[in-house]
Amino acid sequence: MSWCALDVRSPAGERDAVAAWLVGRTGHAVEERADGTLISVVESAGAADRLLLDLHAAFGRDVAAAARTLPDIDWRLRWRDGLAPRRLGRLVIAPSWCELPDGDAVVLRIDPETAFGTAEHGSTRGALLLLDRLIAPGMRVLDLGSGSGILGIAAARLGAASAIGLDLDPEAEPIARGNAERNGVADRTRFLTGDALLLTPLLGPVDLVLSNILRAQNQQLLPMVRAILAPGGRAIFAGMETTEQTLFRAVLGHDGFVPIGETVDEGWWTVAAEAG
Repeated sequence: MSWCALDVRSPAGERDAVAAWLVGRTGHAVEERADGTLISVVESAGAADRLLLDLHAAFGRDVAAAARTLPDIDWRLRWRDGLAPRRLGRLVIAPSWCELPDGDAVVLRIDPETAFGTAEHGSTRGALLLLDRLIAPGMRVLDLGSGSGILGIAAARLGAASAIGLDLDPEAEPIARGNAERNGVADRTRFLTGDALLLTPLLGPVDLVLSNILRAQNQQLLPMVRAILAPGGRAIFAGMETTEQTLFRAVLGHDGFVPIGETVDEGWWTVAAEAG
């Protein structure tokens, strides 16, 4: 089989949407390079040509993409390369096939497969670091844009009484469930498929909301997140580039949130806020 890679460059504000589209169309994980290039793989040159046409139809000519032939290896498993244990606060995140260093960390075994969510991405790392600081035993947690389930599973492993994960991608749900079982928290986690704008109002009250999605979606969800938070509740908003923080800070205050912490990791900004 002659696999091909697609090198895709898009405006920063559309990058996550393009990546999600590529995952949905190919069924394979998407790699994001340091320069912002998205790398996807398909099974043949013909499939690559069709995907390029559909990509431009979906996103316009602002998206630049080109195909190249790859060496003859099984690229369905290529997403495993480069994943290794990573320490973040009390957590060590590692794929199931990696050996772990000795220590007393709280271990998460996460296999993302085609769902977004590993500690290799700056937005996920930022959310995990702030989660480690804010989580308290017995909390009820809601994870919006849950992907691989990593944030909800981390919350449960750190003492949350319950964690609900919600993602629009139907392929994410079985992956997240598998990761929850692998980490021994299936009894305290639940993963759903659906639109956060429609379902968020039905999933409260909760003590902590995790939202690792696009800025525009985070902004739309702010009133709903505020409404479902229990008294003293907090939220962590991730998935935003550092250039977007001024815009998001303004709407945070408008919707009754007070920032209480933030991180910046490889150009990705994450902020924690409490309901004022």
